Amino acid sequence: MSVRRTRRALAAAVAAGLIGLAAVGCSSGGGAEPDAAGKVAAAPAAHAETLRVLPSAVEGTKIVVGDADAPHTVTVYADPRCPYCARFEAGGGTVLAERAAKGEVRVEYVVASFLDARTGGTASARAANALRAAAEEGTGRFAAFQAALFAAQPADESEDAFTADHLLRIADRVDGLRGDAFDTAVREESHRAWVAEAEKAFEESGVGGTPSVLVDGEALDGGAGLYDADAFGKLLDGALGS
Repeated sequence: MSVRRTRRALAAAVAAGLIGLAAVGCSSGGGAEPDAAGKVAAAPAAHAETLRVLPSAVEGTKIVVGDADAPHTVTVYADPRCPYCARFEAGGGTVLAERAAKGEVRVEYVVASFLDARTGGTASARAANALRAAAEEGTGRFAAFQAALFAAQPADESEDAFTADHLLRIADRVDGLRGDAFDTAVREESHRAWVAEAEKAFEESGVGGTPSVLVDGEALDGGAGLYDADAFGKLLDGALGS
């Protein structure tokens, strides 16, 4: 698909309200109340084994998970403080991880931090910086850390959420992630410039909110189906023509 066609598809989706809906996600223009996100269901224990085999790489402003030669690309826009993104990670996100592990899709994550401006503080930026650092720590580390980070998301989106100490405690749950390079990157926010560029990429994408999902450049109108693994699997199959 050409870049021009992709942009037209995005523009049409935004106009139709297909992505970034405040009713089912966090909107950069205001958005839904955190309490509306509901309780995050725990991913199956076996899912941890899937996460451990997923390679990650940084490509510009995206963190890419899975086989670079996979036949399909799924792009996910998420903010670490967005409660709906936590629900997505525990629902649709588990499906994406499984499909990536099978080589069916590669998943591009654009980590936004717009909720810092809306809520105050720099918690999203600190978490995005830590995610970027995890992407350099070997196979499975980013995927496992991202899952652990959303599972440990503070309920109140407070300004002091995701402190360096908190992020490192979360990292303790991921085998092999902690080390001098990772710890220093988290404490010194070494990837601050990358975080700013990723936020800019989110703002310029036109999606307007998180979580937003594109399949091969086309917006996925998932609605509440983003948060249920079975429903999302069917949505994804439809988008992939499976």
